[in-house]
Amino acid sequence: MRIVITGASGQLGSELKDLLLYNTVYECYFLDRKQLPLDQIQIIQQILGMYQPDLIIHAGAYTAVDKAETDQVTTNLVNNLACEEIAQYCRVHNTKLIAISTDYVFDGSSASPLTEYATTNPINVYGQTKLAGELAIQKWHPEAIIIRTSWVYSSYGKNFVKTMCRLMTERDEVNVISDQIGSPTYAKDLALVILKVLDSVEWKAGIYHYSNEGEISWYDFAVAIRDFRSFDCEVRSIPTSAYPTPARRPMYSLLDKSKIRSTFGIQVPNWKVSLGTMLTEEFKDK
Repeated sequence: MRIVITGASGQLGSELKDLLLYNTVYECYFLDRKQLPLDQIQIIQQILGMYQPDLIIHAGAYTAVDKAETDQVTTNLVNNLACEEIAQYCRVHNTKLIAISTDYVFDGSSASPLTEYATTNPINVYGQTKLAGELAIQKWHPEAIIIRTSWVYSSYGKNFVKTMCRLMTERDEVNVISDQIGSPTYAKDLALVILKVLDSVEWKAGIYHYSNEGEISWYDFAVAIRDFRSFDCEVRSIPTSAYPTPARRPMYSLLDKSKIRSTFGIQVPNWKVSLGTMLTEEFKDK
């Protein structure tokens, strides 16, 4: 099977590359923004045609949530219109598609874990464009698999865990929001889930949710990082109102993983276990 992975230099793309680069089962092509510029939608299908993939793992996205509020055109090109081009290519060429989406398609007003059937209502440009991309994929290629995830981190790239590690070595105290609730996702765990889906006997299209197990706040996450690394730093709890950002964030975005567990036999690690695994690795500054 020939596989194209988009967003190859991102957190998930980098973890997929680590797992797939030297495998002997799949013929993989890892395309970053230079090889597949998702904001240049007029050439996306032409580039994909050069590789003639049997399956595309679409991990590329515009993920600068605050910047997206002012860079709306580019955000829509990458998160929405590029998805449409990829889905159209897959439909015409009978190519399988796994696309990654986000908890930001929800407004954060729920009080219980969000299933795949929960009402979507994004409250920022990033979430709006990601939902539009989901709808485009479902319109043009309903046989696709869409995996929504949340709070992604990795030893690659920029993310909350690496930022906290840096700040806690530089400062005596850090302020972290305590009233946004969800669960983090270790990108390597998500990459392993994708491989599990690839290896499954039956392709079962649809939307699925995946994050690590557990329910925490960003404050809880920061405290765990500090304690694991034994940083001498006070973590102070603050409300969202004390840290205004250009883009609003969902206050509650805990994802229900029942569907992906039962459909593909996925074992979901607890967030603290996965955090410990990541923090024992060497950080890669990609």
